[in-house]
Amino acid sequence: MSSNLSKTIKDVLAIDQPAANNEISGERDVREAIAPYQAEFPYERDEEGQVTRREFCNFLFLTSGALFLGAAGFAGKSVYDSRFEQTYPQTKIEGAAELQPGASLNFRYPTEDDTAILIRARDGNFYAYGQKCTHLSCPVYYAKEHDRLECPCHEGGFDVHDGRNLYGPPPRPLDKIELEMREAEVWAIGRKPSGGEKENGI
Repeated sequence: MSSNLSKTIKDVLAIDQPAANNEISGERDVREAIAPYQAEFPYERDEEGQVTRREFCNFLFLTSGALFLGAAGFAGKSVYDSRFEQTYPQTKIEGAAELQPGASLNFRYPTEDDTAILIRARDGNFYAYGQKCTHLSCPVYYAKEHDRLECPCHEGGFDVHDGRNLYGPPPRPLDKIELEMREAEVWAIGRKPSGGEKENGI
C-alpha cells in the first residue's frame, strides 16, 4: 500500500517538475527579450510613475511659459498703444446755434455710427454726451420738465450738467462730448469716457 503511494507521489513530482522548470525558463526568456525596451516602456509601477511626473512637469513648464509670454505680449501692446493719444475730428453741430434753453438735438460723433445728444440746459449752457445709456446701451433723451437725461428702458437718470448717474441701474456716467464755441457755432472736438469728470459746460 505504502509502495503504491510512494510511486504515485514520484510520478506526480516527475510530471510537475518539467512544467515548473519550463515556467521559470519561459519567464527568464521573456525578461531577456524585453530588456532592450525596458527603459522606454517600463512596466514596473514606480518607474512608470516617474515617467508620468516628468511628462507632467514638462507640460506644466511649457503651459506656464506660454501664458507668461501671452500676458507679456498684451502688456507690451497696451503700453505701445498708450503712447499714441487718440485724436477726434472737429465737427460743427448743425442746428445748435438755434437751440433754445431747455431743448436738445441728436447728432453723430465722432463717427456716423456713434449717436450723441446735445442739450442746451435751462442755464443756457451747452452739454453733449454719448447717447447710449451705460447700463444696456438704450438711447437716453432729454427730459425738459426735470432738466435731466433719462433712459426709458430701465428708468435710469443722468445729470444734464456733468452726465453723472443719478438713479437707476446705470453703473457709471455718460461719455462726454467736448464742445467748443466758435462765434455763434457749437463744435464737437473730442470725446471722453465717463469717470466722474467735472462739469463740461459752455
